[in-house]
Order: sequence, then structure tokens, then C-alpha cells
Amino acid sequence: MLEKTGIPTLEQVESAFPGSEVLDRGPVAIVECFQPIPCNPCATSCPQGAIRPFVDINDLPVIDYEKCNGCGICIMKCPGLAIMVVDMTYSETHALVRLPYEFAPLPTKGETVYALDRAGGIIADAEVVRVTTPASKTPIVHISIDKSLVKAVKHVQIKKPESGIICRCSDIDINEIRRFIENGYTTVDSIKRFTRLGMGPCQGRTCVPLVMRELATQLKKPIDSFVPSTHRPVVKSIKLGDLADYTGVDK
Repeated sequence: MLEKTGIPTLEQVESAFPGSEVLDRGPVAIVECFQPIPCNPCATSCPQGAIRPFVDINDLPVIDYEKCNGCGICIMKCPGLAIMVVDMTYSETHALVRLPYEFAPLPTKGETVYALDRAGGIIADAEVVRVTTPASKTPIVHISIDKSLVKAVKHVQIKKPESGIICRCSDIDINEIRRFIENGYTTVDSIKRFTRLGMGPCQGRTCVPLVMRELATQLKKPIDSFVPSTHRPVVKSIKLGDLADYTGVDK
């Protein structure tokens, strides 16, 4: 399966984790390196000597858990993003998992992100406890996640804000409308004055009903309690240059 999909089997993942007697002591590195390849930065970078020296550059990493203190230096050094650090003592119900993250933008402390499995599927929400951004090295995201999911999680993904264009003429999306409502703009006309929503060629035929629906949803009022803006249809769009050249005489 690994050779065809790049996703390790459950048995392979289980083999990468030490027993509970090790996990329950504190933070430890978990190395998911299953194929012999010429790569040894994890072993050469470990300051504790916890990743045993390679006899051959193609050796698979072997961790001495009596020496590993979960410092996480190997996470940043692994070019294959194959290493994470797990701390099962973080709290009674949650573990702290440190994962490499090479996307932009980085998540922020306190943010809720998706915890993903090895196939990229969403398994749960997770809280970002910390983000480490060492200079010229791979950033590390520290997440808090239920202990029962530790062996399932491998990546995180920022939750993308809901988006969708409301006013196509002025390129105004739903998030901008929601920000105005949160700041006290609770009528179609008040939103229109600040965003120019409904002032394009269509004169609000598409966007005004959508804004009325959003106002009704956010303010928990009937949609017919909101007054739509006035339509002033444009006969024909013209350029300002044409107006400047206009002499008052139709050609």
C-alpha cells in the first residue's frame, strides 16, 4: 500500500510508536520512516544521541527511548517530514503533538485547525497551542488533541473562512458583509453606503436579496422586515472620457 499510495498501513504506523510505558513518561519522537533510503539527518542532528548512529546511510532510524527527551530538533531536520513528537502527559484527556508544517500562512496560537490523517482526511478539530518558527528551518505546529486520536493524526490544515461573492459588480464577499453586520450596520442602505454594494450595473438585483437574507440570519429577524435599497437602473455604461468629450450634440 505504501509503495502505491504513499500512505502507510495501520500495522506500519503501530510499529513506529513505542509502548504505553514509554509514551506515558513524557514527550518522545515518533519516526515514520519505513523504506531504506540514503538519508540520515535525524541521526546526525540529535543532540541526545537518541537516534542511533547509522552503520549504512540507507539504514532505518532506530530510537533509544531511554535517551529521547522529545526536543524536536529532528522534526526540523527531516527532509521527508516523517517525524513528530508526542507528549501524552500534556493533560488528563489530551496529548500535545508537534508536527512539521510547510505551508503559508502559518496557523496561530489559539486557532482551531483540522487534524488530518495520513490520507489527508479530517479526523477532528485541534487547538494550536504554539507555533515554533526557527530561522531557515521547518516550522513546527504544536496541537492539543484527544489522546485516542494521537496515532491517527499526521497533519493539520487551517480552516478556510467561508467565502463567496455577494456583489459581483464590486467584488464584495460574504465575510465583508458579516464584518459590517457585526460592527452595527444592520440595514441594506447602511451597508450599501460603505461598500457600494448594489451600485454597479445590475443595481443590486443579485446582491441585495442575498444581503437581506444574511441580515435576517445574523439578526434573527424575518427577512421581510428589511427594506431593499432603491434600484436606479443604468441605461448604458459609458467611459468618463466619453463624458469629457461630450458637446451636447448627438451624433
